[in-house]
Amino acid sequence: MTPDNKAGRHLLTVLVEDYFHVGAFEKLIQQRNWQNFEPRYEQNTLKALDLLDRYNAKATFFVLGWIAEQSPDLLREIARRGHEVASRGFYHRGLNNLTSDEFREDVRRSAKAIEAAIGQSPQGYRAAEKLEFGKDDWVLDVLGKEGYAYDASFMPNGQTAKPRRAAFRAETDAGHIWEFPYATLDLAVGVLPISGGNYIRQFPYTLMRKAVRNWSRREEQPFPFYFHVWELDPEQPRISAASQMTRLRHYRKLDKMEWILHENLALYDNVGIADHLGIKAAFAPAEQSRGSLPHASPVEVSAADLSPKTAVTVVIPCYNEAEALPYLANTLRSVETRLAQGGYSTNFIFVDDKSKDETLELLETLFAEWDNVRIIAHKRNWGVAAGVLSGIRSARTEVVCSMDCDCTYDPHELLRMLPLLTGDVQLVTASPYHKDGGVRNVPGWRLFLSKGASFLYRRVLRSKLDTYTSCFRVYRRSAFADMEIDETGFLGVAEMLGRVDIAGGEIVEFPAVLEVRLFGLSKMKTAKTVAGHLKLLVRLAKMRFFGNSPAIQASMPAEKLQVSNTSTD
Repeated sequence: MTPDNKAGRHLLTVLVEDYFHVGAFEKLIQQRNWQNFEPRYEQNTLKALDLLDRYNAKATFFVLGWIAEQSPDLLREIARRGHEVASRGFYHRGLNNLTSDEFREDVRRSAKAIEAAIGQSPQGYRAAEKLEFGKDDWVLDVLGKEGYAYDASFMPNGQTAKPRRAAFRAETDAGHIWEFPYATLDLAVGVLPISGGNYIRQFPYTLMRKAVRNWSRREEQPFPFYFHVWELDPEQPRISAASQMTRLRHYRKLDKMEWILHENLALYDNVGIADHLGIKAAFAPAEQSRGSLPHASPVEVSAADLSPKTAVTVVIPCYNEAEALPYLANTLRSVETRLAQGGYSTNFIFVDDKSKDETLELLETLFAEWDNVRIIAHKRNWGVAAGVLSGIRSARTEVVCSMDCDCTYDPHELLRMLPLLTGDVQLVTASPYHKDGGVRNVPGWRLFLSKGASFLYRRVLRSKLDTYTSCFRVYRRSAFADMEIDETGFLGVAEMLGRVDIAGGEIVEFPAVLEVRLFGLSKMKTAKTVAGHLKLLVRLAKMRFFGNSPAIQASMPAEKLQVSNTSTD
């Protein structure tokens, strides 16, 4: 029954996922990199819970199994406050990426993670991507066999029969299962989704408010309303690599959702789906709840763990990279662990190239407690090559690596690159254009220019490489520490390689995958860089074929560097 002072009943569903999980970013963000992002789902879910408490509203929280494994306490808090915990699948994957057997395994894994957290199997399911009637009906058969009482994944279209545009009981091989499709408005020429989420943010709310009110008056079934917890987070990090349409779809009017929720929570009686069906089971905390975690098994230490490790230094030049640093910090923790397992002890040197944003301050905050980090601050902006060279000169190890702050190359690949620095090899450089390398989501025009530059460098230098401009490298410090370069920006990265090549140094190429930059904007000025490469090629050609090396002193001597007081190593 709906309370007398309410305009109707809503079946309120909350999708617990983070900004980096969403399908709009699926082609940009690899599942294996989720752990590197700054997680915000906990704070956003708690914000949603507090908002529901304010209006004494209840909801169904569809939670990713991945989140259930990462944050079981969060699921226990959802259940403790009287809400239903249901399944969103383990990973945020559409059916186009799953076979029937893979879907079944994904559903089972998610259910297992949720049950481990709250001591109760989920009763309901919502797919990561909206399903189509007719095409995806087999999903209901799988869910029925797995013991689910209901699904809420299907989006009606203009051809969907009217009885299937509201809640109904579907017949499956395992018996009946309830389906709660997304609510739509019949426009005669098609249907308009009005259930919530992006639709209610993007369309004029006057229209959406009227459509929801009319549904509540007309339909016998409660109105199904949903939102994502990341929609309560207007300050979430921006994925700059996304297309303009994707950014518009994801970020536009994020500040609108909270006041829409306030209005609807006050106006309507809100309940979860299991409550509405009368099937909600009592919450039984799992044995592994907070305060009763099992004792960890003793860690076995092998002889390899006790052997001396090869010391390496990783140099990371930074210029206006505040947006990328939280992701970088999480990534480096994993990189440090991986290298330690491979027999390396790692030191990190950050070189702030006179950033104009909060990069330096954030570096000092994020890495203040790392005992293997040094932070160098340039007194003026020199460029990326100068940052790399500053780090090499400041390193106290013979083996030095450099990487981009934006992690466009996976720094975990250092574990495979480092063993290549053997014998007379002075430089190992990553190459996405190597036959075993690759590129992902990088604009075609950028690839054309980069491959064109490589074609010209092969005509000038001894080493016939596929890539000459990568900043992801492993250096022999003694070959570079005293090097004088003319170009201190992007061009200097190619110049450093060119000078070693002309001096007879051996260079090894490592096939790697180059991905598009996720956070912030590239600092490279395309036209200026193209012209600069042509001039550099002329100078390198003179050096190689005529021994005409310009007598230009090093552009950024060590005495012009300033070391941050928070640096430790």
